Amino acid sequence: MDNDCVKIGSLKNVAAFKKVLEELGIELPCDDSLQSGELSSLSAPCDLGFGVAPNRYAAQPMEGWDGTLDGRPTDNTLRRWRRFGRSGAGLIFGGEAVAVRHEGRANPNQLLMSESSLSEYIRLRMELMDGHHEVMGETSEPVIGLQLTHSGRYCRPDGEPRPIIAYHHPVLDRRMGLDADYPVISDMEIEGIIADYVYAAVLAQRAGFKFVDVKHCHGYLGHELLGAKTRRGSYGGSLHNRTRYMREIIAGIKRDAPGLGVAVRLSAFDSLPFHPEPMQSTPGHPGPGIPEYSCDAMPYLYGFGVDTDLPTDMDLDEPLQLINMLQAMDVRLVNITAGSPYYNPHIQRPALYPPSDGYLPPEDPLIGVARQIFVTRYLKSQNPMMIFVGSAYTYLQDYLPNVAQAVVREGWTDFAGLGRMLLSYPELISDSLHGNPIDSRRICRTFSDCTSAPRAGLVSGCYPLDSYYKNSPEAFKLKLHKKR
Repeated sequence: MDNDCVKIGSLKNVAAFKKVLEELGIELPCDDSLQSGELSSLSAPCDLGFGVAPNRYAAQPMEGWDGTLDGRPTDNTLRRWRRFGRSGAGLIFGGEAVAVRHEGRANPNQLLMSESSLSEYIRLRMELMDGHHEVMGETSEPVIGLQLTHSGRYCRPDGEPRPIIAYHHPVLDRRMGLDADYPVISDMEIEGIIADYVYAAVLAQRAGFKFVDVKHCHGYLGHELLGAKTRRGSYGGSLHNRTRYMREIIAGIKRDAPGLGVAVRLSAFDSLPFHPEPMQSTPGHPGPGIPEYSCDAMPYLYGFGVDTDLPTDMDLDEPLQLINMLQAMDVRLVNITAGSPYYNPHIQRPALYPPSDGYLPPEDPLIGVARQIFVTRYLKSQNPMMIFVGSAYTYLQDYLPNVAQAVVREGWTDFAGLGRMLLSYPELISDSLHGNPIDSRRICRTFSDCTSAPRAGLVSGCYPLDSYYKNSPEAFKLKLHKKR
């Protein structure tokens, strides 16, 4: 482990945390103390146009691995969703990404939207609502949506990889063993997926969800199409064509599900894929991440929000144009994230401890957190009428509420979005809003088991801190997997 990375759990107080930020050259607002009730910026309601969120915390969608083989929720799923509700978040992007067709599932246990399972999505939504009422009271009504997805290059609907690619990526194709003759999804096939999204949104509305999130992040199909500069046809080349998929999905939802809100979770910037430094890696002990440059990948025409000549740097010109398109389509809610957990996880999900297929952080993870917060701030400053959810807050750990309260008050973002933290300590949100002490024993320390477990085909959960998973048979299997 890189000894230069500060372990946040070892810091004694806010002053020590702020000193670390100063030493890293990070100018991130952080309040010395937390306010509760109406005094807190995080307690302010926010009118989304399709509902009023009672506070400024958002529960982020994550990838679930505990549904049935035909895409229905299990008791594990119901438990997770109720705990997400117990977080007290005012805005909830469902519990996880839900596939719009079987072939587009990221794993064989991912949820799948269908007419036959509609009643079970109603039950999932009610689990969220009941959990919220338990901690926030019966009069508090969160705004609950559902993220819809197609996993594209990372489809594994029946356990084995079944990539559906928008274009040939020289680095990622080599990693996945795809040759030059591997088929690229056709325009006609894309049109069929668009129809699936619209139908899934109609079902989500019937199940009582207030909005759907049209996923365009983390290397999945929507995100890959945004970077399809080398693709021919109606969905590649120009930015107008590369956003056609997104725009046609949104137009179809507004046509067939009038009144249903629409959000977009967007990887606003990307980077060249990273891999462990070979000279510093041994079996079971990856080295620090380095960018995987190759002659056939330059100039880098394979990403979105990335500098084509220096692909470890961002370029926010096209993301700004995309957000302007969303505003013109009367889509006001954008959830900002970055990169992909598959090829540059330190960009997307800053962590001190890498997942089993990852690499040691090439920078202090606080720098990665600040990068996402600063980008959200910039996009918000250029589009003040849009409503932004920021990501990457979990790594702030004990000082997450202090930073969240400050950045919302300063107008850097409208919502602080939490993901992994809600697996270990869902009540962090309600505790901070109610002025309760933060329980440091339940804070996510980013051990990344919630990612390593799915990579091993196990259900995703917090194995270090949640006794439900810690004492399960899967925990023993995870330990064996990590020793390999």
